[in-house]
Amino acid sequence: MKQHAIVMKGLLLATFLFVPFISSAENKVKITPDIPYVDVQHNGKTVRVERIQDTKNRLNNGFSKTSRVCPPFCVNPIELSPGVKTVAELEVLNFLEGAVKENKGLLIDARMPEWFEKGTIPGSVNIPFTVLSKGFESKHTQKIITLLGARKNGEEWDYENARELLMYCNGMWCGQSGKAIKNLLELGYPAEKLMWYRGGMQAWQSLGLTIITP
Repeated sequence: MKQHAIVMKGLLLATFLFVPFISSAENKVKITPDIPYVDVQHNGKTVRVERIQDTKNRLNNGFSKTSRVCPPFCVNPIELSPGVKTVAELEVLNFLEGAVKENKGLLIDARMPEWFEKGTIPGSVNIPFTVLSKGFESKHTQKIITLLGARKNGEEWDYENARELLMYCNGMWCGQSGKAIKNLLELGYPAEKLMWYRGGMQAWQSLGLTIITP
């Protein structure tokens, strides 16, 4: 119950403000030649998304690990499901600047809360992959789907005004966001409104991009 309450509170508070890209001579390690950083609002605070400027920096956490037992930690394909677009880091930033800024989309960290609390991508909302696994039999599922913009029409659900969702988890070996997307597809969520950041936290951190501890 507590987990569901946190999810719904996060959805209701998911409002983000984005500052236009500004050239900066200070950033020698830029995101692209024209984008030194991106400023986003995360829970009411401005967070600068940029790459670590120390060119000698190395990962020293769990994401530096190369080998995990499979199953369950198996390499995922580039195409998760037909119609679901797979994206990379620049698309994530463009999604934040576009769909999220316009309140038409959400960037969703599909990991369990204990992972989310260790660090996440600024601008993310945590909806654990397990939350929607019980289908429409769960009132929590119905409430979350409603908060995402779907509407019940008789016995059917209308997703015409549902938000676009971009989901991720720990990396190309993590199945949590994949399961979340498949749960949504089973609920009837349109594939064209779902995107998947396959690289997840491991790829994000390997590029030295900013993470935030909620």
